[in-house]
Order: sequence, then structure tokens, then C-alpha cells
Amino acid sequence: MSAESEAKAPVGERAPVHDLSSLLDVLQHKIDGDGERASITVREVLELIGRRAYGPLLLIIGLLSNSPATLIPGATWALAALALVVSSQLALHKDTPWMPPRALAIRLSEARIAKFIAMARPVAGALDKVIRPRFEFLADAPWVLLVALLCVLAAVITFPLGLIPFAPLVPGFAIIVFGLGLTARDGVLLTLGAAIMITAIWVLARVF
Repeated sequence: MSAESEAKAPVGERAPVHDLSSLLDVLQHKIDGDGERASITVREVLELIGRRAYGPLLLIIGLLSNSPATLIPGATWALAALALVVSSQLALHKDTPWMPPRALAIRLSEARIAKFIAMARPVAGALDKVIRPRFEFLADAPWVLLVALLCVLAAVITFPLGLIPFAPLVPGFAIIVFGLGLTARDGVLLTLGAAIMITAIWVLARVF
């Protein structure tokens, strides 16, 4: 399917998100197709990738958490709440996650998202060259339960860290790694995400 036809296709017919670049492509297609619109809701962003895919959902929530979109007052906590809801349902093996309407209604600046996409593309291209299915059993039960619980923890610690400038970037980055690992079924990335969270918890315990 070409980029043009993919951009016009209904959500259910879009090419699957399988790495970071494909996720950025989906976002770019949406922004380009919106014309002069100034903002996009979280609901619209999540509907682009389908709500049944936990990996892409967590990946995009993590990306938004570490993007200029969080300059909007309250966005950091709203995205943390969304990550908490999604990861909790992953832990409970829910097929289709429910998400709070208030969080889905948050409007994000398309200009800021476009700026973030442009900045992220070189990094995404480099990462996608090394990301591939590895140790896939870590993306399945029972190990995926540990991944889900660590994502829950990342979301929870974001709430107090939201009071400290730039501190939420660490759990947000961990959620990005977990989301990308689940999307690509890359057990190495899932292990890296666990290491990031363990390190973050150790640092927080020492500081507080």
C-alpha cells in the first residue's frame, strides 16, 4: 500500500505499526491530512493505531509524554493516567483497553507534534535498524505481566515527578522502550526497559 493510499485508508485498513518510524509515519499522515487544524485529540491519535494493540498504544503515550505536547498544563499527569489505565489492563489480559473519556478529549498541538516528529526521525531510523523480533517469549505470558507492572510503576511515579522539571522524562522513556519492545516483540528492548525502571527506582529511593 502506498503512503498516499495508506493515509486515506480507514483506520482498520492501515498498515500495522511495527517500529518507531512506522508510528511516526502514521502521525505525520494524520497531521498532513488535517490541513489547517491547530490541534488533535488524544482519542484521534490512538484511533489511528487501533486500540487492541497495547505495544503501539504504550509507545505513542510514551512519545507524547516526552514531546513538547507536555508543555500544555496538566498534559504530563493526563498522559501518566492514560499510561496507567492501559498498562493496568495489559496486566489483566484485557483484549481491548478502556480509556477515560476526559483523557481522550485532551487536545494536542499539531505544530508541536510535527516538530517532535521531525526531531525524532533520525533517531527512529537508527533505532529501527537494530530493532527486530528477539527473545519473543518475553512479550508473552507470563513475562508480559512483569512488563505491564513495570509500566504501571512508571506511570505511578510520573505523578510526583511531574512536580520536578524534566524528571518525568525517565519513566516516559521507559514506557517508550516497553511500547517499542512489545510492538516489535523485541525481548532485548523489554529487558532494557526493565533495567531503566530498576535504575530509576533505585535513584528515587536514594534521593527520597
